[in-house]
Amino acid sequence: MKGILRYLRDYKKESVLAPLFKMLEACFELLIPIVMAHIIDTGIKNQDMGYVLRMCLVMIALGIIGLSCSLTAQYFSAKAATGFGTALRSDLFRHITSLSYNEIDTIGTSTLLTRMTSDINQIQTGVNLVLRLFLRSPFIVFGAMIMSFTIDVKSAMTFVVTIPALSIVVFGIMLVSIPLFKKVQARLDKVMLLTRENLEGARVIRAFNRQQKEVDEFDKSTDDLMDIQLYVGRISAFLNPVTYVIINLATVAIIWIAAGQTDIGILSQGKVVALINYMSQILVELVKLANLIINITKSIACAKRINVVFDTKPSITEVAEGSALSEAQKAAGQDVPKVVFDNVALRYGKASEDSLTGISFTAKAGETIGIIGGTGSGKSSLVNLIPRFYDVSEGKILLDGQDIKHFTLKSLRGNIGIVQQDVYLFSGTIYENISYGRPGASKEDVIEAAKRAGAHDFIMGLKDGYDTYVGERGVKLSGGQKQRISIARVFLKNPPIIILDEATSALDNESEFAVAKSLGELSEGRTTLTIAHRLSSIRNSDRILVLTDDGIVEEGDHDQLMEQKGIYYQFYETANALK
Repeated sequence: MKGILRYLRDYKKESVLAPLFKMLEACFELLIPIVMAHIIDTGIKNQDMGYVLRMCLVMIALGIIGLSCSLTAQYFSAKAATGFGTALRSDLFRHITSLSYNEIDTIGTSTLLTRMTSDINQIQTGVNLVLRLFLRSPFIVFGAMIMSFTIDVKSAMTFVVTIPALSIVVFGIMLVSIPLFKKVQARLDKVMLLTRENLEGARVIRAFNRQQKEVDEFDKSTDDLMDIQLYVGRISAFLNPVTYVIINLATVAIIWIAAGQTDIGILSQGKVVALINYMSQILVELVKLANLIINITKSIACAKRINVVFDTKPSITEVAEGSALSEAQKAAGQDVPKVVFDNVALRYGKASEDSLTGISFTAKAGETIGIIGGTGSGKSSLVNLIPRFYDVSEGKILLDGQDIKHFTLKSLRGNIGIVQQDVYLFSGTIYENISYGRPGASKEDVIEAAKRAGAHDFIMGLKDGYDTYVGERGVKLSGGQKQRISIARVFLKNPPIIILDEATSALDNESEFAVAKSLGELSEGRTTLTIAHRLSSIRNSDRILVLTDDGIVEEGDHDQLMEQKGIYYQFYETANALK
């Protein structure tokens, strides 16, 4: 929690003023029972209505001043808490974006979503309550005890016994609750995961008529969440009744002791009422404190979960002042860099075996390399190493003779364009999605990129043209349309290195032909690596790599590989047999 609280450093003034004004309010509140005692002992006893009215005006004034202090404290605490939440959320998002695929895969997307939303909201609420009540409630509790000593020492001893007893109950329940609230958040992660999977996989679920199975699994997860929440709730529920019992017993004790003191003339009726009011104040504040403790407990559990994310350091780092590719290399066909894999191996996270091993090849400047292999052979893993989505476990990758780890990530990735099988379009207009490849690009440049990608005609056929809103993940467009927009995005970026990761595998024949034509133009004059399961997509590559679990087992152009009659030949014959 200490590391999280550093986000309050920009709100030091608010963090001081909020509890300060709350304590001022508490001071005025502590004076009310004394005023009441004077009204009873002086005004009512002597039937002095003028005195009673004057004291009532004093009470009203104390109430108004206390309300003003309370509203001021609320303003400062809300400002500090919302600013704290904004800074924490921004920093957490920035940290998550710095993590490599390895760390994100290990933590889990649904867990990260929960921590970005639910956990931060809980901590923000906790900060708000702490600033308002953490000092005020104890101040009133101990202030009421001190004020009671000014009235009668013997009666006040009841407060000395009551307050430690209440503290034991409150903090005891807190210690038991903290670990349980961590379990609550973990089960909330599971519910978030199932919700996300069901929303994203709705078509698959319905296609296989598995709605009831998913509903049952979701119900089980929510029941598990409910069970742990009820269990924690039952423990927390002890807080209020136990504190009420202790307070009421203390009130009975005060009345018993004060009655004896009154009989012998030591205490007046007004002072007895004041003592009971102070005990009532303690009751109210301890109920607030109990709820505050529950919120703090939840916030601590959430803070620990967020700290786990912050403590997860990105495995992919860059040197402080890395190299940058020259401006000349950014124009296709000019000093296009070559890519060299030198005995590269890759192992994911804590996996027991390498996914890739002994990978060595050279993609010459402007050369097109086709990569083919069976499912799970590591084709996508191989190309994901070039932009450093993952880092090599062994060996190195060279770009124009320099290890890619010596380049800044911005420079490295800024010179690589990727067209993937699973196209991701952001909610927004077509123009915004294409210009994502080069922020700030002019409308003319976007239109030119769309024309080169073969997307301009269908875009102009839409009602709003380039201003058409495509919806989340581009749901309003077909697969071929989305793919051509993603190609236009890369055309606009104009990188010297292109990676095509099964860019046409999910398309029908007509769409594949149109997209393949655009990809052919995109690859001209660029160093291109193409992954495909359809041999037609890589047949004309300058060289083809055949990848298996043992690494690269065959290398050459189409004719050379056909002459070898090896794995590539078998792929080719199988593809022809299926036509």
